[in-house]
Amino acid sequence: MSEEMISTKIAVFKGKRVRKTIHNNEWWFVIEDVVRVLTDSVQPAGYIKDMRRRDSELLKGWVQIATPLLVQTDGGPQKINCANTEGIFRIIQSIPSPKAEPFKRWLAKVGYERIQEIEDPELGTKRTRALYKAKGYSDDWIEKRMRGIVIREELTNEWQQRGAQDEKDYEILTSEISKATFGVTPSQYKELKGLKRENLRDHMDDFELIFTMLGERSTTEIHRNEDSKGFEKLEADAKVGGEIAGSARRQLEKKLGRSLVSKKNFLNKPENTKKLSKNK
Repeated sequence: MSEEMISTKIAVFKGKRVRKTIHNNEWWFVIEDVVRVLTDSVQPAGYIKDMRRRDSELLKGWVQIATPLLVQTDGGPQKINCANTEGIFRIIQSIPSPKAEPFKRWLAKVGYERIQEIEDPELGTKRTRALYKAKGYSDDWIEKRMRGIVIREELTNEWQQRGAQDEKDYEILTSEISKATFGVTPSQYKELKGLKRENLRDHMDDFELIFTMLGERSTTEIHRNEDSKGFEKLEADAKVGGEIAGSARRQLEKKLGRSLVSKKNFLNKPENTKKLSKNK
C-alpha cells in the first residue's frame, strides 16, 4: 500500500466528510467531496464539468490544480482528482453558493492583509506575534522566536547573494548548521520530537532557539567576514558556524549535567502552561 493510501484521512465539514491525503508533504483534498459539501449537489462530477465550462480560466488551469491520487474508498483504493489548499480555494472561487461565501470573504480578507503588510511590513510582525500569543506561547518565547525569524532571513539573504541556487541548497546548508549545533539534522530532530509536518522551530524551547540563533548568526557573520562565494564555501562556513554553537551547547550541558537536545514539543499543551521538565 502506498504512503498516500496509508495517510488518507477524513475531514468533517458541517457533518459531511471530505477525504484528504498527504502528497508532496502537504494535504490534498478530494475535489468532488469539497464540491458536494459546498453545493449539496448529488452529482458533483457533473457540477464540476459545468463549473469548468462557465469559468474558462479554471478550465485552462485545471491540469495544474487537479491531480489524480490514490484515495481509500468503500470499494478499495482508487485514483481520484485531488487539489491542494491553493487549488481548492481557486475552485471555491468558481462556486456560486452561499456555503462558499465565508471562504471567499476570508480569502478577500487575507489578500487585503497581505497588501497591507507589503505597504507596512511591521503589520506582518505584529500579526505573527498575535498568532503565537493566541496559541498560548509566552512573551519571552515569542521574543526569541521573532528574533530567530529575523536572523534566519538575514542568513538566507546572504546565501542567495553568495551562490545558493535553490531550495535544496538551503536545506543542505541548514542541515550542516543543525548537525554541528545539535548533532542531528532538522528531519532527525523532528522525528525525535514526534513532529510530522509541523514547524520544528515552533516546537523548540528557549535553549534550542538560542543555540539555533547562535549557529545561524555565526554563519552569517563568517560569510560576511570572509566574503564567501559559491556553494562549497557556504557549506564549509555553515559547518563552522554550527560548530561554534555546538561547542557552546556542550559546555552548558556539561555544567548542567543534562542534554539540551530535547524531545519536548508544544503539541499537546500551550508553552506558557507547560512545565518544561529536564530531559536527561
